[in-house]
Amino acid sequence: MPGGLLTDMYELNMAASYLRHGMTDQATFSLFARRLPADRGFLVAAGLEDALDFLESFALEPEDLAYLREVQGYDAETLRALAGLRFTGEVWAVPEGRAVFAGEPLLEVTAPIAEAQLVETVLLNHLTFQTSVASKAARCVLAADGARLIDFAFRRTQGIEAGVAVARATAIAGFAATSNAEGARRHGLPASGTMAHSYVQAFPDEEAAFAAFAADFPDRTTFLVDTYDTVAGVRTAAEVARRLELAGSAVGVRLDSGDLADLAVRARRLLDAAGLRQAVIVASGGLDEYAIADLVRAGAPIDAYGVGTRVGVSADAPSLDTAYKLVAYGDRPVMKLSPGKMTLPGAKQVFRGPRSDVIALREEAPPPGWRPLLVPVVVAGHRVAPPERIGVMRDRCMSELARLPAPVRVLRAPGTVPVEISPRLRRLQDDLVRTLRERGPA
Repeated sequence: MPGGLLTDMYELNMAASYLRHGMTDQATFSLFARRLPADRGFLVAAGLEDALDFLESFALEPEDLAYLREVQGYDAETLRALAGLRFTGEVWAVPEGRAVFAGEPLLEVTAPIAEAQLVETVLLNHLTFQTSVASKAARCVLAADGARLIDFAFRRTQGIEAGVAVARATAIAGFAATSNAEGARRHGLPASGTMAHSYVQAFPDEEAAFAAFAADFPDRTTFLVDTYDTVAGVRTAAEVARRLELAGSAVGVRLDSGDLADLAVRARRLLDAAGLRQAVIVASGGLDEYAIADLVRAGAPIDAYGVGTRVGVSADAPSLDTAYKLVAYGDRPVMKLSPGKMTLPGAKQVFRGPRSDVIALREEAPPPGWRPLLVPVVVAGHRVAPPERIGVMRDRCMSELARLPAPVRVLRAPGTVPVEISPRLRRLQDDLVRTLRERGPA
C-alpha cells in the first residue's frame, strides 16, 4: 500500500505550503536518537528495510487526494502538485544490526523538501520501534550467554504488523526462532512452537496429551510440563519419550511458571536419569534480559528461553527520543537553537574508531584506521542493492556486540561509547549559531 496519508497532518500542510511557494530545493533531514534510555549503553539499528519499502512505493492515490480536497479543503493547484509526488531522493543509512549511540544519525534523507518532509512520520515509526526492540533483544542475547532465544511476543505486540516487525528485529539481534508463523514465512525465519495448557487440559490426563502430541510431532516434541505439577509433568514427559523411543535434542520440556532455576535443575536430573541427556529445557513466562541474567548467574541448566511481551514492546524503554530534523536546505546548512534540542547542521557521516565515534560532515575523510557507518542505500528514489538477508544482519550484530567494551555491555548502569564532533563540524555549528543569534527573531 503506497500510504500517502500515512503521515501527520502538519507534514501535509507544510508540503502543500512549500509547493505553493515554489520551494523545491533539495533538503537534507537527519534521523537520530537524542539520548539513550536508562540502562542502555547502545542501540542496535533496525527497521531500515521497511522504511525503504515505504519510500519506493510512496504516492498519494486518488482517494487520498479526494480526502484532502473534500475534508481538508486543499485547492486544485496544490492537489495537482501532490498527485505527482514520488520519492526521488537519496538516503544514507547505518546498516541494520550495527550498534549506534546517542546523537548519531541512523539515516539521512536528501530530496526535494516536500518529498523529504512527507516521509518523516513513517521513517520515524519504523526505525524508532524496530531499533527499540532490536536493542532490547540484543541485551537478552548478551544475558543468555549462548542459550537459544525464541520470540514469543506476537500475542501482545501493539498491533499485528508490529508483531511481524518484532520477529524480524529480534532475529537481527540474534534470536534463533519466532513463534510468529507469518513473521517466519515473510522473513525466512525458523518457526518454533510447542503446545498450550489448553491442549493438555483438553485430554483426559497429561500422559494422554503428551503421547498424542509426540505421535503427531516426533521430530519436534517439546512438552509443556507445568499445567498441573511441574515435576510430575517432567516425569510424565520422560516416560512418554522413553516409551515412544524419542531421543536427542528433538525432545524437550518447557517450564513456564514457578522457580525456574530450581525447576530446571530438577528437570535436568530427571531427564538425565531417564537417558534423555540431550533433551532440551526451555524456559518462558515473563522473561527479559534481567530475569535471564539471574537464571544464568544461578547456573540454571536452561538451553533456550522463550521471550515475549517485555521484548515485543521493549517494556522498560518502549520508545526512543528520536528526531528527524532539517540540517540543510538548498546550499545552506540549517540548525535548531532550542535549549536541550540544538541540532548539528549539514549532511553528516559517522566514523567509528577503536574507542570512540566521531560525527563529521559528509564530505570529510575518515581518520586513518576509522570506518564510516553511513552508506548510500537509495539513489534517485530506488535502492542501490537488494534487501540484505537476515543472516547477514544477524552476523553483523553479533560482531558488533562482541566488539563493544565490557562496561557498555552490562545490563545495569552501563557506560557508553564516547561520541565526538569533528573540528570542522564544530566550527560550522559555532559559526551558524553566531549568525543565527546575530540575526535575531527577524
